[in-house]
Amino acid sequence: MPGPTHPGAGTTERTRWTVLVVLCVSLFLVAVDATVLHVAVPAVSEDLRPSGVELLWIVDAYPLVCASLLILFGTLGDRFGRRRVLLLGYACFGAASALAALAGGPLTLILARALLGVGGAMIMPATLSILRQVFPDRRERALAIGIWSAVAAVGAAIGPLLGGLLLEFFWWGSVFLVNVPLMALCLPVARLLVPESGGVDDRPFDVTGALCAAGGLFSVILAVKRTGGGDLATPGTLLAAGCGALLLWAFVRRQRAAERPLLDLSAFARPAFGASAGCVVLTVLALVGLALVAAQYLQLVLGLSPLETGLRLLPLSVAAVGAGLLGSRMLLWLGPRTMVAGGFVLTALAVLLLTGLDDTDRPLLLGAGFVLLGFGLETTLFGAYESLLSDSPADQAGEAAAVGETAYQFGAGLGIALLGSVMNALYGPAVRDVDGVQAADARAAAHSLGEAFTVADRLAPPAAEALRAAARDAFVHGLRMTLLVSAGLLALGALVALRLPRGLVRAVPTPDAPPDGPALPHRVTRP
Repeated sequence: MPGPTHPGAGTTERTRWTVLVVLCVSLFLVAVDATVLHVAVPAVSEDLRPSGVELLWIVDAYPLVCASLLILFGTLGDRFGRRRVLLLGYACFGAASALAALAGGPLTLILARALLGVGGAMIMPATLSILRQVFPDRRERALAIGIWSAVAAVGAAIGPLLGGLLLEFFWWGSVFLVNVPLMALCLPVARLLVPESGGVDDRPFDVTGALCAAGGLFSVILAVKRTGGGDLATPGTLLAAGCGALLLWAFVRRQRAAERPLLDLSAFARPAFGASAGCVVLTVLALVGLALVAAQYLQLVLGLSPLETGLRLLPLSVAAVGAGLLGSRMLLWLGPRTMVAGGFVLTALAVLLLTGLDDTDRPLLLGAGFVLLGFGLETTLFGAYESLLSDSPADQAGEAAAVGETAYQFGAGLGIALLGSVMNALYGPAVRDVDGVQAADARAAAHSLGEAFTVADRLAPPAAEALRAAARDAFVHGLRMTLLVSAGLLALGALVALRLPRGLVRAVPTPDAPPDGPALPHRVTRP
């Protein structure tokens, strides 16, 4: 069995922060990979010539597989050793990155992206649950989680910038190839420095329950993504939704009857745990769809290059880093409830500020909105993740981390579906009746702003200009309404945050786990 199982075992003061650096480097690569392909899609399409369905799977294979396997690998880490799962994740992620970079066809790239999802699902919950073990003192752990969540936010935000920069000088495979040497470095360093934890439970692993959870999450998130793409009532979407619901129902039944379940469903009844997971879902639900819309707005409406688009998003990343570094102090001053609710309110104000955008470039408005957005988003996610992890027993850290990451991925899928549907409902009808544009061209233009510009390039000047103007106006109007919907979701999140504890609480003790480290001083510990 793996080695020490008590928090912080085998780690010195210096080693703990070195472990944090190693974990954050790998987390950064996983977060970057979730968004780096967005700007490389045109280059991939030109080189590999995938069909529409193949291109969809090239983009979606990574988040789908990753989201569906988080609970599996989070609980596997608790059961068989978190470092062991982390090292396997490094190896899988590095090998899959090399395969993706050298892919000679769409199917190979889809397979590589799926394997990247497997590696990401091993790495993400392991990094957070190991922090729970390495930093037993809640004050230090809060700072570590702040750095961890800031790195995750920056990685996702900087993905398009890194992708745009690499595409300026290299071929599309370079966005994957950069992962290989870094993972090769992380593997021996983590093997040497990261202490093993978990692995104390020698009872049989519930393979059937794990497969039900993975298959159910995969099917449900696939259905949500298809809904966001406009396939609401198609047989494929309905079949995926039905299969997913059935498998998740079977998983819940099995967990309730199990003596040692994979996932402790009773944890969701605890305010700190259940409300924290809900806050993660609502935060990402309100904002992830906006990231895609913002990229289209900057590139297609304002005419910025991928690199310029990434640079415009940098204030969001910088603000997120600042919020992450200040997170432990804000948690001390404010407590979880006020911190998370305040983050929701600040993010909602940022979203409302951005409703002032139009088809002209307003860099100051964009910069101010992105700064508020980054700071509010990171404040909310930091407080929610810290409460979720600190509320859980040490021996269930991987399970808690997996729940947080699954909530994030599920919120992302719902956000793209919901906000994408709002945008499509407002954009499509506005470009179907433009003077001089034939019905077939108008239907094609109604799919997206990019397709409208492609159609306009084929038309004569008067009709082309009319179509471009109508498409731009419709997109900006849809963007404003989408922002208002997001503000409403963020307000709902602030209400959910009121269920969080006012002060800091200790983790729920378990018979076979040591008590949590000391809470942050000068705060009450009542719920």
